[in-house]
Amino acid sequence: MRERSDPAVERRSEAFETFYDREYPAVVGLAYALSGSRGGAEDLAQEAFLAAYRNWERIGLYEQPGAWVRRVVANLSTSVFRRRVSEAKALVRVALGQPTVVPELSAADPAFWTAIRALPRRQAQVVALFYLEDLPVADVAEILDVSPGTVKRHLFNGRRALGAQLGLREDVE
Repeated sequence: MRERSDPAVERRSEAFETFYDREYPAVVGLAYALSGSRGGAEDLAQEAFLAAYRNWERIGLYEQPGAWVRRVVANLSTSVFRRRVSEAKALVRVALGQPTVVPELSAADPAFWTAIRALPRRQAQVVALFYLEDLPVADVAEILDVSPGTVKRHLFNGRRALGAQLGLREDVE
């Protein structure tokens, strides 16, 4: 026998799905403009839509729930941008193993952003979770549903790729 679901929950879910389908492309576009990263833009948009979904009973009643989601994306992108700049410096220092050799990277450094965008998706995810979210390897592995060894391999490869793309020494073996 099939379980009956609450009709109010089904209506709310359908309304959210319609909202999501309509707004997602524009919200990702905004997130991309603010973050400069296609993968990061998708992550920002998903996080904002998840917040809207969790509070859909309230957000769904707003006159323009899309504006609320866009505000969340704008706020998140500011936080992510600040973290990326400071964490990128730390990432390069860790990759080189020498804190004083790393050149200053500004947020406007196109080589840095190109290097981040060029990482394979899984490497970028592992690097972001490990450095930006400051999560231990075991937590990153659990989130991505991979083994800790796989996380370590992606971290190593991501560091190496960033170092090579940024023209930094490759003596991290």
